Amino acid sequence: MDKPIDRIERETMLLGRYMHMVTPRVDWQLDRSAYILLSRIQAEGPMSIGQLGDAFRLDASTLNRQTAAMLRAGVVERIPDPEGGIARKFAITEEGERRLDSDRTRNVAGLAKVLADWTPEEAEQLAASLGRLNLSIERLDGRPWPRD
Repeated sequence: MDKPIDRIERETMLLGRYMHMVTPRVDWQLDRSAYILLSRIQAEGPMSIGQLGDAFRLDASTLNRQTAAMLRAGVVERIPDPEGGIARKFAITEEGERRLDSDRTRNVAGLAKVLADWTPEEAEQLAASLGRLNLSIERLDGRPWPRD
């Protein structure tokens, strides 16, 4: 019989695969990296390249390419640091908010289809367990995701 850790590994691998099937990226407003970066900026507020690098453990050249594409798409803008620092920061534009909200709505709708026959208690239990899993990963990684 599989140990729980073996089952968790298999199920999280399958979850990553299945999420692409539940919410296919056809007609999406953002690519995956922009969705994740914009979600972090939305949660934390304007961020510099250095702050994004710390948050995602990505190098500046990778982030410069990603943010340049996001600037061209009009989903972020560069602004002076609101706290008076030297580095300019990236803030979400209205267009970025619109696209992020649109894609998030698609994700939620896909998950709602999957969970349609679950009870509210079962859905809450899954949400709590996934939250705990992510918090444990973030604790080990040292980079928590901002939460309400």
